[in-house]
Amino acid sequence: MEVYRVLLVDDEEEIREGIRHKINWMELGFELAGFAADGIDALELAQRLRPDVVLTDIKMPRMDGLELCRRLKSLLPETKTVVLSGFDEFECARQAVGLGVFEYLLKPIRALELGGALERLRERLDRERQERREIESLRRRYEESLPILRELFYTRLLDGRIPPGQVADQAARYGIELAQGCWTVALVLADAQGKNGEAGRDELSIQSFFQRRFSLEGCALRAVPYNDMVALLVHMRDEGQIDPLTEELGRLCALAAPLLGMTLFVGVGRPCPGPELLHESMEGAAAAANYRVLMGTEQVLYIGDLEPGQSACLALEEADHRALSAAVKLGSREQVAQFIHQQMDRVREARLSLAQSHMFFLEILTALTRMARAGEADIEEIFGPGFTGMVSITDFCSLDELEEWLLGRTLRLWEQLNRQRSDSTWKTVERAKSFIAQHYADKELSVETLCAHLHLSPAYFSTLFKRETQKSFIAYVTDLRMEQAARMLQDTDEKTYLIAERTGYADPNYFSYVFKRHFGISPSKFRAGQQP
Repeated sequence: MEVYRVLLVDDEEEIREGIRHKINWMELGFELAGFAADGIDALELAQRLRPDVVLTDIKMPRMDGLELCRRLKSLLPETKTVVLSGFDEFECARQAVGLGVFEYLLKPIRALELGGALERLRERLDRERQERREIESLRRRYEESLPILRELFYTRLLDGRIPPGQVADQAARYGIELAQGCWTVALVLADAQGKNGEAGRDELSIQSFFQRRFSLEGCALRAVPYNDMVALLVHMRDEGQIDPLTEELGRLCALAAPLLGMTLFVGVGRPCPGPELLHESMEGAAAAANYRVLMGTEQVLYIGDLEPGQSACLALEEADHRALSAAVKLGSREQVAQFIHQQMDRVREARLSLAQSHMFFLEILTALTRMARAGEADIEEIFGPGFTGMVSITDFCSLDELEEWLLGRTLRLWEQLNRQRSDSTWKTVERAKSFIAQHYADKELSVETLCAHLHLSPAYFSTLFKRETQKSFIAYVTDLRMEQAARMLQDTDEKTYLIAERTGYADPNYFSYVFKRHFGISPSKFRAGQQP
């Protein structure tokens, strides 16, 4: 149980001592911290001791009890007062109530009556102390969460989720000062390759860097975290400071490389006439930051400079589709790379808007997807697991990175289609070899009969077959027939004309001619074991 401090004030020492000894102070949760014989001494002592309770008589020299209560209410508002009076006067009681006196007790004071008053007083003090603790706890928690609340405020402000009429009130609630006048927003992004993998720490470093090193006369900067990035809220003298602002931000970006070890990009939005419209400037800043994929090495991009002056347009024409198809289906790796590089150069030279560049990128991506599906290629092997076609040009940091990504996917498609084509060609040639092995004895065997079986054109098949076997159809059939004839000459006693028939030759003399040209010796001498 907590102990509360009591100051006892009475001009009669006998009464003071009587009260002191009649009450078991500690049992009730109190201690007598001091005594005074009049109001003036009591007031001075109270300011020094700061008691929780003052028990005071009314009638005292120099300063009476009511005046003491009045002074204490002003100087020590949390101190409770109990008035002890020998007069049952209505006016005194009324004044005591008006002064917030906790109890008005008549003398002579009985221990039981005063003890009861003290118990009620202790309950009140306990309750108020608990309330103060809870309020203090809430205050501490609020102060601890204030940085997060401020961060949420800025995020909602930049997202446009705070009604304009409430911006000032909410800012004041979080102790944020937002002056009226001209504002703009700059959005800072760090190159992913330059980051150390600890996003939160990088954002704090960038935030602190701009806050400490920004220096532009007539401008005040506030760096705040925003959606894993850093937003710079800049209060300017007027719109004419946009150019000096972009120059200052460019200076800081150049300085950040050696100091922070990362490459920074800054998109700057258009100025707005007040903090209530910062979300509009934020939209422009985000759009400008996305242009970094098109602008090469430029680190500070102002949205007002990025709107295209003419309606430039770029499209993947029919001739481009044919060139892409030829490169992927029939060309080499070098031809594929050349096509992609040419298309990216077209984007670089055209100075398109972000939306137009994105549309052209999607045209190329769509053409590749259709080609993959037509060729029954594995889409996920080419574009990655779970690919849905939802790829944005803003996913890349530069056109070089975009070109590298496109080339990689196009080459994967080229490899798959080439692999499929090789597998298909091998199967076709194997089927042709099998048919020839089964029909080599047929004197009617020809490339036309074989192609009718395979459902291929003779011209296409002849080219395909020679490329894969290094022999023409006629040469391959002739070699097979000669091998079979030589085997029969060695292993059987059959007549030469019968062997000729069984290997597809109706004319024995022509068979002998072909055999001699192939082995350099006649069939009879070959059977006799003579060497050519």
